[in-house]
Amino acid sequence: MPDMSIDVWLYGTLARYGRERKQGSFANLQISLPEESTVADLLARLGMPTEERGITFVNGQLSAMPGLQPDLGHILHGDDRVALFDLRSMWPFQYRHGAAMTDEMARAVATKGDAGLHHTYRKDEPTSS
Repeated sequence: MPDMSIDVWLYGTLARYGRERKQGSFANLQISLPEESTVADLLARLGMPTEERGITFVNGQLSAMPGLQPDLGHILHGDDRVALFDLRSMWPFQYRHGAAMTDEMARAVATKGDAGLHHTYRKDEPTSS
């Protein structure tokens, strides 16, 4: 299977997964993955446990947040841009309801009673829908 290139941005404490590409509080990497790879495959390539990430965007669309990570099976495409923020990165509450979302995230939010939105999150919360 041919490879594709993914533009990956790591923010906050996640920048350490960028190793030599770390530039202070962020890292930007071009990751080569086989076509049909998923977000889970990307995390495995980075060596990043999914529980360490907070808000995640794929091509500007919300795909995961603490306690709600339905994007592990999301198939990536060549030249996709993935932004991964650490758990300390906050996203203003007022923007959450109008955010563009991946299909997986939209379905997960629609089926979760609280829409996955909390003021606080617990470490023992499940990370999938």
